[in-house]
Amino acid sequence: MMGPVLAACLLIILSTAWISQANEALCKKDGGVCSCNNNKNSVDCSSKRLTAIPSNIPVETTELRLEFNSLSKLSPTVFHRLTKLRLLYLNDNQLQTLPEGVFDQLVNLNKLYLQENKLKSLPPKIFDSLTKLTWLTLNENKLQSLPHGVFDKLTELKTLYLYDNQLRSVPQGVFDSLSSLSTISLEANPWDCSCNDILYLSKWIREKEGTVNGIESATCVDNKAVLDITEKDAASDCVSPNTTTAIPTSTTTPASVIYDDIHEIKVPQENFQKFLGYQEPDHLPTQPQCLMSISGYLGLMMSLMLTSAAILYVFHFLKKA
Repeated sequence: MMGPVLAACLLIILSTAWISQANEALCKKDGGVCSCNNNKNSVDCSSKRLTAIPSNIPVETTELRLEFNSLSKLSPTVFHRLTKLRLLYLNDNQLQTLPEGVFDQLVNLNKLYLQENKLKSLPPKIFDSLTKLTWLTLNENKLQSLPHGVFDKLTELKTLYLYDNQLRSVPQGVFDSLSSLSTISLEANPWDCSCNDILYLSKWIREKEGTVNGIESATCVDNKAVLDITEKDAASDCVSPNTTTAIPTSTTTPASVIYDDIHEIKVPQENFQKFLGYQEPDHLPTQPQCLMSISGYLGLMMSLMLTSAAILYVFHFLKKA
C-alpha cells in the first residue's frame, strides 16, 4: 500500500512546485519581466510596456517602479496588499484618472511620483491615508482643478510639484495644512488673475514668501506675478472649471471615437492573464508578457505530464490492491 501513498505525495509536491513557479514569475531570474533585489523589497517594472500592473508583487516590497509604461488605468485595490511601500513610481504613463481608494492602504508611503501622465482631475480624498508622505509630484499632467481639502492630511509633505498643468485657480484653504512644506512649484499654469478665486493663492504666496522655495514662480496669463494681485485686479466672479458643464455640440459620434473604441475592446483572456499574474487587461499582451507566457506554458505542460504520470501510477497500484 506504500505505492499509492508515495504517488499521492509526488502529486502534492508537483502541484506545489507549479503554484510556486507561477507565483515567482514576477522577477526576471524566475522568468518574469521585472527586476527584483535579493530580498524582493525593491521591484523594478519600469520601461516594460506594461498595460497592467503585475498582481504577484511581494507583500514585503518597499520600493516599486512602474514608470515609463503604458498604464492607462488602475484597479482600486491594486496596491492594497503592499502596506510596506515607501516609494511608488507611477510617472510617465497614460493614467487619465485615479480610482477612489487606490492609495488607502499605503500608510507608510513616503514618496509618490505621478508626473507626466494625463490626469485631468483628482478624487477628493485620494491622498487622505498618505499621512507620512513627504514628496508628491503631479506636474506635467492636465489637471484643471483641485478638490477642496485634497492635501489636508499631508502635514509631513515637504515637496509638491504642480507645474505645467491647466490650473486657473485653487480652492480656498487648499494649502493651509501643509505645515512642513519647503518647496512648491506652480509655474506653467494658466492662472486667471482677473477672477477673485485667485486671491487666496496670492495671499498665501505672500505669507509664505521666504520660507517656501519656488513660491514666486506662479504667474498670471498676462505674465504678472500672482503674488502681486490685489482685490482690484481680481474683481470678477468667475465660474471655476469644476462647476462648468460641457454642452454637446453634436449628437453624431465621430469616426475617430469609433475607431478608438475598436482598439479598446477587451480580449477574453482572463485565464491567460491570471496565469501570468496580471490584473484587468485591456490590451493584447506585450512582447515581454508573451515571452513570459511561453516560458510559463512550457513549465505548465511539463508539470501536467508529470502529474498525469503520477495519477496513472496511483490508479495502477489501486487496481493491484
